[in-house]
Amino acid sequence: MRTSHLLPPLFDLGDVVATPGIAAFIEDGLLVDLYLTRHNSGDWGDVPADDARANTDGVEAGDRLLSAYETPLGRIWIITEADRHSTCVLLPDEY
Repeated sequence: MRTSHLLPPLFDLGDVVATPGIAAFIEDGLLVDLYLTRHNSGDWGDVPADDARANTDGVEAGDRLLSAYETPLGRIWIITEADRHSTCVLLPDEY
């Protein structure tokens, strides 16, 4: 797994959208860009090892990608669609 947010992007995020729960986190000071950068560089965060491997393989295969991060305000997910048209930042209970 890649862990540095300084690594180059591995894929196109497409249009980035956020759910109302994430909008509230942003208002409370969450720096979502940090987590988007981690996601985009292959640091999948707090996902099981099998899911991390699937994401890594999915970058090349064009599969959907899911990252999960524990933030100071709570857990967030980032999902990039297989066609790389869009990426959504959301709370797990908004899925």
